[in-house]
Amino acid sequence: MGTYVFKLPDVGEGTAEAEIVAWHVKVGDVVEEDQHLVDVMTDKATVEMTSPVKGRVVSLHGEPGAMAIVGAPIVEFEVEGTGNQAQAKTLPAPAKPAAPSPIAVVKTEAPKPVVVPRSVNPVEAVPAAAVSRVPGDKPLASPAVRQRALELGIKLQFVDGSGPGGRITHADLDGFLARGGTPKAGGGLVRRDGVDEIKVIGLRRKIAEKMQDAKRRIPHFAYVEEIDMTEIEALRSHMNATRQKDQPKLTLLPFLMRALVRELPAFPQINARYDDEAGVVHRHHAVHVGIATQTTNGLIVPVVKHAEALDLWQAATEVARVSAAARENKATRDELSGSTITITSLGPIGGVVTTPVINHPEVAIIGPNAIIDRPVVRGGAIVVRKMMNLSSSFDHRVVDGFDAAQFIQRVKALLEHPALMFMDEGAARG
Repeated sequence: MGTYVFKLPDVGEGTAEAEIVAWHVKVGDVVEEDQHLVDVMTDKATVEMTSPVKGRVVSLHGEPGAMAIVGAPIVEFEVEGTGNQAQAKTLPAPAKPAAPSPIAVVKTEAPKPVVVPRSVNPVEAVPAAAVSRVPGDKPLASPAVRQRALELGIKLQFVDGSGPGGRITHADLDGFLARGGTPKAGGGLVRRDGVDEIKVIGLRRKIAEKMQDAKRRIPHFAYVEEIDMTEIEALRSHMNATRQKDQPKLTLLPFLMRALVRELPAFPQINARYDDEAGVVHRHHAVHVGIATQTTNGLIVPVVKHAEALDLWQAATEVARVSAAARENKATRDELSGSTITITSLGPIGGVVTTPVINHPEVAIIGPNAIIDRPVVRGGAIVVRKMMNLSSSFDHRVVDGFDAAQFIQRVKALLEHPALMFMDEGAARG
């Protein structure tokens, strides 16, 4: 048998280190070649590292959240044959004691003995699948179990039994307590204790750093405008009802993107990125729209490039594509960078108003809120209209309040009269 030391390869051009996000193997596992070993992350790209050999894992280097240096050992295997001798020389010789290696090695520990409480029958320590009772059924339990439950203040009707016919055992009581099922107060209320410590690592850590940096560096100011969405909602519903099979379903986002690309040329200071260290504002002609997307890994902002060149259907298709890539952790570095303005939407739960955080180094972010039927006054009469608040935040170093308000007012006009979006510039201006 030999030893194979797997060193962290270069996971990106110019990358010197990567953060360990999650291990998918443990010491003692026998892995196949190309089996998923660990996820590492640099910038916003998460990379799945696979095993270069078949063998047994003898040590892992680094806990989740630790930084791994490119070229440094990350996993050691016991393999058939001689392994990679050049790298194995760094390991301590097994025949005689050696100085501790400068590289921390994760070692397995002998399993600790399990102490079973006196009142628990060892045979019942690992319960079978619990059987839930129909509400109102009397719980089945032995006198000893009933006495123990009484002493612990546990009401047996709240405990599922794993014994024959749903009988409650001592192990069921232990499992109930382990899950935080402390004695129940009147009204079925449950007291809960304990604190979960969640280490902030990986993408969540980078999101936290980015948000902190944005709030520290950018003097935000918010602007909120109420918009009558009745006409555009009617148009959207009609277009969805008559769309072709190969056309995607339209949400509000393609219409909002269309309004933005129509008005941004008149406000070049808003479609911009501010390099505050160099003191330079880069005003972009192309409109690259960031789409804030919630994923299981946190908030990611994939980018729809050249939104100014897309019609509604194309914009909807691209929004769906890049959002899906972000959720599936398949978005490329290019798809996650280069946005010039961002849209952040909570969809149907969009609330009444938000104050979104600007996606640094951009200078503006737009946040549509929920569309709600509200009574409003039109022509001296009270009517019900579909109303929405459009929230926005701007970098006050680059965008003046008057310009921001004027920009949002012009976006509002397009959303309230959607036909203007599809007219030429001169006709739309009247």
